Amino acid sequence: MADALETEALWEDFHRVVNMTSAELAAWLRVRDAHEDTEPLPEDAGTPTGQHVLAILQKRRTDLTDDDIRVMHEVVDTVGDLVDMEDEPEPETAAEDTGRRHRLMTLGHDPLKP
Repeated sequence: MADALETEALWEDFHRVVNMTSAELAAWLRVRDAHEDTEPLPEDAGTPTGQHVLAILQKRRTDLTDDDIRVMHEVVDTVGDLVDMEDEPEPETAAEDTGRRHRLMTLGHDPLKP
């Protein structure tokens, strides 16, 4: 029972910090990897973690694997370290730190999104 409760709490935490839809994240991963001379296939765009987050967003909670749960913990911890979820910076402040925003968006969190 504890595992089900832990998974439920993680699922909720993950979806709280991942505030981009699967379509938004997929589009961002494609844009992020597009270069002047080359562009990967859409299913290969983005970092492995970004691709895994995208895959998790397209799953039901009952279909999670142990690897999904590991990535969900990693994303929740990383976003939590980079963002104060209770006191998110104002958009004007966050826009100044483009690199930080892009790292977060690769994990599915857009700090400029309400």
